[in-house]
Amino acid sequence: MRVGFGFDVHQLTEGKEFFIGGIRIDSPFGATGHSDADVLIHAICDAILGAAALGDIGTHFPDTDMKYKNIDSKLLLKEVMNLLTKNNYRLINIDSTLSLEAPKIKPYIEQMRSKLSEVTGIGADCISIKATTSEKLGFVGRQEGVCAYAVVMIESI
Repeated sequence: MRVGFGFDVHQLTEGKEFFIGGIRIDSPFGATGHSDADVLIHAICDAILGAAALGDIGTHFPDTDMKYKNIDSKLLLKEVMNLLTKNNYRLINIDSTLSLEAPKIKPYIEQMRSKLSEVTGIGADCISIKATTSEKLGFVGRQEGVCAYAVVMIESI
């Protein structure tokens, strides 16, 4: 058994689409990044890669490569899952936390869990997504950015 931790942060920009956990969230602002800037999927990818000692998301999908420009982050997670299998590991569970002031995430959590289950191949009952604010402190509190934390457990197969 191995444990991995992932963290990601993205700036928020008015008028952009907002993708979190593989779904589009209704919001007047969205995350900015080279890909679709899905902060939750990026944190999960880093946690999985870290658990397997396979580097990080930037190593495998560099933001200098135009092939990943505006890419759907679910495709990155699928590739990370392929790397995991290729290296004789399987994902057991995901525990994650999103930090943002708005919009409220609770109405979207079950849809995100279902989408992440579909992409990773583990049951939705093995995927935890929590959300919190930063009590109006820092860049998250000022609604300038969003961040996500993820912990995963993997095992050898």
